[in-house]
Parts: sequence; C-alpha cells; structure tokens
Amino acid sequence: MKLLRLLPCLLALSLLGAEPKKPDYDSQYVLGPDSQEKAGVPKGVVTEFELADSKTFPGYGRKWSLYVPKQYDPTKEAALMVFQDGPGYANRTGAWRVPVVFDNLIAQKKMPVTIALFIAPGFTPDPKNPNGKDKKGKALGKSNRSFEYDSVTDLYVKFLLEEMIPLAESKGVKFSKDPARRAIAGASSGGICAFNAAWHRPDAFSKVFTTIGSFTNIRGVISKGAEKGGNLYPQMIMDSPKKNIRVFSQEGSHDLTNEFGVWPEANQKMADAWKAKGYDYKFVMGEGTHNSRHGAQLLPEALTWLWRDIR
Repeated sequence: MKLLRLLPCLLALSLLGAEPKKPDYDSQYVLGPDSQEKAGVPKGVVTEFELADSKTFPGYGRKWSLYVPKQYDPTKEAALMVFQDGPGYANRTGAWRVPVVFDNLIAQKKMPVTIALFIAPGFTPDPKNPNGKDKKGKALGKSNRSFEYDSVTDLYVKFLLEEMIPLAESKGVKFSKDPARRAIAGASSGGICAFNAAWHRPDAFSKVFTTIGSFTNIRGVISKGAEKGGNLYPQMIMDSPKKNIRVFSQEGSHDLTNEFGVWPEANQKMADAWKAKGYDYKFVMGEGTHNSRHGAQLLPEALTWLWRDIR
C-alpha cells in the first residue's frame, strides 16, 4: 500500500527531472500541390553524368545531371536554371522535387521552358579506399564544397561559364545567353554560392533563389583571415552600384549560430542591404532550422515570382 501511495510522487519527480521536449519548428512546412506529380502533366527527363576532373578545380570530379522538359524544342534556346548540391534537388521523390515542380509550372505557363543543370560540389575519393564509406554511408575522400561555394570570388562562376554550361550544351541542348532567362539556386553554402555567381556575373545570371544562405564568415575563419568571408556581402552591396539581379531569399529564425556567425542575422542584413539599394527582392523569414523544409515548400512560389517577366 505504501508503494502505491509513493507511485504518484515518484512519477511527478521523474517528470520534473526530464528534459523538456524541443519544439519542432520545421513540421509546419509541407510540400504543396505544385510539388506533387499530377496526371496529364508532361514529364521532363533527368539524365545523369559524371565529370572526371575540372580545369578550374583540378583534382576534383563531380556528378551532374540535366533535366530537360517535355516541351523543349531542340531548335530553340531554352531558359536555364543551375542548382548547387545538385543531387538533392534532382530527385523526383526527394526533399526538393525540382523536376516535378518544373513539370507543373511549365505546364501552367508560370515559368518558361527551362532546363535545369544540377551540379554536385567537387570531390576526390580516398586513394587508399576509393569505394569506401564511413559509418553514416558517406563516401570517404575530400570534398571541395566550402572552397567552391563559400569563397567570395569569381572562380565558381568561371567554372560554370567555361566548363559546365559548355559541357551541358555538348549533350544536345541549347541555352539562352540572355541573363533574364538564366537563374541559379542553392541552399546553405550553395545559397551564398548562387548569389555570389550572379554578383560577379550579372550578365550571365540575373535570377537567384537562395535558402538558409551561409552569408557568414566561413572562409575567413577556415583560412584564419587569409580569405574574405561572406559576411562582407551586405557592405559590398551598399558600396557598389546596383546590379541587375532579382533575388528570392528564405531563412529561418532558428537557423545556425556557431563560430562562423549567426545565420538569421546574416540573412536579415542581406535583405536590409538589398532594400536599401533598391533591388528587386523578396525575403521570407520563417521559424525553421538549418534544413530544406521551408525552402522546398516555397520553391513553386519562388520560381513563379522569379520568372514573372519571362513566360
């Protein structure tokens, strides 16, 4: 009987000692109808390729792929959209489902006939174990992602214009050279990479979709001050003449804070700079953490907004 009387007290004490459950800030972000396959909508085709090495980033190969919409006419130049961390975007059943969204929006004439170029960051396998993987299933080797994506230079856009786009066109597609018909996208370090490419070459890319962008001091910290960090971009925008760039940007108020910076503050500063300089931009601050959930939900809206002048 004494034990039965003690049970409620013991239960109350255990509940008091338990750690409070962390809020799930990301569950509110779910994919909408334009991210779902629909009957009767023409489906584009994704074809995968591999680049063994690069002239711009020697020693680093990468996987890449092309989405070509069903409506593409090989005798005409198509619009182009480049996605960094490409494999994550190219999957029809993945987090982003870009081919599905493109199928639906092109069919609805909310965006032009657009070919997507999906590019993975540079990677070189471990020479001692080229097919090896770690406990999480990640390939063993060295990634060039931060150097390619976080660097505030024109090197990556040079790689796109001189290597990847000509390589893609060698597969039998034609891209418009009009910057109004060219867009570029990425998340996290891929997000700053997308803006960086347009910043250095607005004559080549005039539309940017950046989510949870790493506009922080990653390269400055890694290089111990020898390289510029993305945290300098707001002042660079303020100090430079306005460029012909349209930006759709997403961030979450519970994004990262670490030795490289504070992501929500960094993205807010970017939006403030775009506003001050009169850029054509849209900034969406949600409540999410450092993942694709909110950005993927917004993808159809972002594409419709970015392509509103080109149908």
